[in-house]
Amino acid sequence: MKIYRSIACLLFLIVGMNALAQQPKPLYQSETLQIEQLSPNTFVHISYLSTDDFGKVACNGMIVINGGEALVFDTPADGAASKELIAWLETDQKVSVKGVVATHFHDDCVGGLDAFHAQDIPSYGSKKTNSLAKAEGNLVPENGFKKELTLEVGGVDVITRFFGEGHTRDNVVAYVPDDQVLFGGCLIKEVGATVGYLGDANTAAWSGTVRQIKSTFPDIRTVIPGHGKIGDTELLDYTVKLFSEK
Repeated sequence: MKIYRSIACLLFLIVGMNALAQQPKPLYQSETLQIEQLSPNTFVHISYLSTDDFGKVACNGMIVINGGEALVFDTPADGAASKELIAWLETDQKVSVKGVVATHFHDDCVGGLDAFHAQDIPSYGSKKTNSLAKAEGNLVPENGFKKELTLEVGGVDVITRFFGEGHTRDNVVAYVPDDQVLFGGCLIKEVGATVGYLGDANTAAWSGTVRQIKSTFPDIRTVIPGHGKIGDTELLDYTVKLFSEK
């Protein structure tokens, strides 16, 4: 029995060490911004939003870099962190920022738009997002699209599409087919998360919207939620289950 226990402990240790080794290491880190690489072309940026209901909240966004160009999905939470991100992209990565896309109208997606506009970087949001942001008094993307937008960054396509309501009436997701990475934004929950803020949500539609995403992009390998830990399609399944029970 002692031998079996020793072998089991050793296997557990090896698995644990491998899991730690696979965790992305920050390429950049400050008190207000963190950047990690997830795949050859895809990165996550993490910034922090102060909220009344949930305190200081870490917010995820996506960056796609290829061929000397970059696209940003959701701004960091404020102008200062957005300037920091742009400076890192232009100075450290030596790339041109081709655009920024907001996945819905809340501040954790559009709060830093002024920093991008000040650098003449084009911004995009769905027409629903732009209308809702304006009505809310939030910063508004300059360009609108109806349901789907495909942007190219150095030869890599990124598909942004509206699949239905959930966290908000306008939430879209972005998919990088070459890397099989989905940025789900606040529509997708990390495993173990609670339902979070529901003030603009359609909980009845939420699960169906996520099911459509999974069936449309069957090759997804990596999923970035709006907040919390990155994972795989387990995050989609967890989100479906979470809101199926509502």
